[in-house]
Amino acid sequence: MDTNDEQPPLHILFFPFLAPGHLIPIADMAALFAARGARCTILTTPVNAATIRPAVDRANDANSHGTDNAPAIKISAVPFPDVGLPPGVENATGLTNQADRDNFWRAIQLLREPFDQFLADKHNHPLDAVVSDSQFQWSVEAAAEHGVPRLAFLGTSMFARACTDVMLRKNPMMEPSPVQDDPDAMVFLPGLPHSVKLRRSQMPDPRKQPKVFAFFKVVNEEDQRSYGEVFNSFHELEPEYVEHYQTTLGRRVWLVGPVARPDMDARSHASNTNNALSPEADGCLRWLDAKPAGSVVYVSFGTLANFSPDELRELASGLDLSAKNFVWVISTDAITNTAPSSEWMPEGFAELLAHGERGLVVHGWAPQVLILNHPALGGFMTHCGWNSVLEAVSAGVPMVTWPRFGDQFFNEKLVVEVLKIGTSVGAKDYASAIETHQLIGAEVIAESIGRVMDADGDTIRSNAKELGEKARGAVEDGGSSYRDVGRLMDELMARRC
Repeated sequence: MDTNDEQPPLHILFFPFLAPGHLIPIADMAALFAARGARCTILTTPVNAATIRPAVDRANDANSHGTDNAPAIKISAVPFPDVGLPPGVENATGLTNQADRDNFWRAIQLLREPFDQFLADKHNHPLDAVVSDSQFQWSVEAAAEHGVPRLAFLGTSMFARACTDVMLRKNPMMEPSPVQDDPDAMVFLPGLPHSVKLRRSQMPDPRKQPKVFAFFKVVNEEDQRSYGEVFNSFHELEPEYVEHYQTTLGRRVWLVGPVARPDMDARSHASNTNNALSPEADGCLRWLDAKPAGSVVYVSFGTLANFSPDELRELASGLDLSAKNFVWVISTDAITNTAPSSEWMPEGFAELLAHGERGLVVHGWAPQVLILNHPALGGFMTHCGWNSVLEAVSAGVPMVTWPRFGDQFFNEKLVVEVLKIGTSVGAKDYASAIETHQLIGAEVIAESIGRVMDADGDTIRSNAKELGEKARGAVEDGGSSYRDVGRLMDELMARRC
């Protein structure tokens, strides 16, 4: 549906969690609804507003509403609460210790006041819905107090969300067992469309973090009280879990993704991450132009994953041993929190980079969507953050999976065992961005890359290509996600009557 011209356009408030992996898809989602005629507002803090401003500006260049040519998307910036964090630290990427993390979460709770004020301000009316991150668990009650339907968004796959629901409701990690303290013991998640088992070491332990477990139980319960949930996914990717969510769990869902769309004709708009491109980024695209089709492995672990010097050394050695061309993106925060390159680069690696024929390192942000859609790409080594997984799916690129924490081990299960579009390096330990991980050797890394990019990876590559075609079709006129956007807008418009 496109909004009826006889009525004012729908007004939807988007309230993203303060981390790039949540901010970026929300900005892309707002652009998607704006393109269908909705008026959108994104509520966030000044530093985070700057992060999404380029994406919003581009969306407004493409969409304007009314005779006054008003922007389709507005950003409403509210002050970040003063909780003792350093100036400019307003999202999860700047947190380097547990004290900072605790203060950050205190700020998340304090954002309820400006959220309430926005909902109460008559200048913001009419307001037809609020799409708020699930981790703002208090936004359900706040929205209800103002008579506004709240839609939850957590930014993960339906598969991972269903696995998490089992964890929170049935808590299989806490069932009495003689192997309860064995990190390699398998834990079965019952009641799902597929048989899902993970090692105990790959899952968060409620005994070690009871407050975190209790928080996410509340999050899950509050999401069930919401008007419904929106997912950056599409029906053809995980159809059994759409059915499971709707029928078995009785929860209302709309799948509107993939929300990230590559602009293959305009490299000036290459910043998928909506930040200024690093100095190497444009050169990276030109470097790829000179490589044969399917010959390059792209390596990126998002904005929150940090690697120890030993891990970096094994990864660099693994890339060298693989004998494949590679582009390796090292995020700015990872650079800040690791030792100088001279302390982790294996012998000969600096010379390999200096020569420039086989390998390229990009420091900071990179145009990930354009890189993944480049013909030279043959594989993607990823931490399995959902945005990265879905961008690879959309591009038809197979994955080498290396999860670290959060929903990433669940996403790996989906990629490797359900969809069969990737292979795992064998990561076994769930640990936060400020904790250490088990070391994975260079030989294992090289072998994993080979399983995706060599002749034995034909089936994986074929599966990935087929899913890429389905992903692109989902967001086109008449596709499953296009229809879900229209269905949701129809429902919200009908509530006005």
